[in-house]
Amino acid sequence: MSNFKYFKLEDFDCQETGENNMDVAFIHKLDELREACDFPFVITSGYRSKGHSIEKKKTSPGTHAQGIAADIKVSGGFQRYKIVEKALLMDFNGIGIAKTFIHVDDRQTTPVVWNY
Repeated sequence: MSNFKYFKLEDFDCQETGENNMDVAFIHKLDELREACDFPFVITSGYRSKGHSIEKKKTSPGTHAQGIAADIKVSGGFQRYKIVEKALLMDFNGIGIAKTFIHVDDRQTTPVVWNY
């Protein structure tokens, strides 16, 4: 089992099934992002099993189901900005910006940023 500085593997359990197949390297990268931002992260969504209601609607597994994505709770524009700024510098290839969270992932396709 890998040791993480800021997270426990259980922080990323699927909210509907309890399963967890997170990529350990991704969590270590998220640890580095947390260190760079210098404020606590609350993970609102980590791993999603293929049986998760959101994943069932997709034609192929999303980045959460691949274990290479997390949604980080934010409270305010500064946290939103800081996470996006540092995530871009650290080569996270998927960044989704919402009012209450930031999605980051390590997709291997064309980098993309979107809003919810």
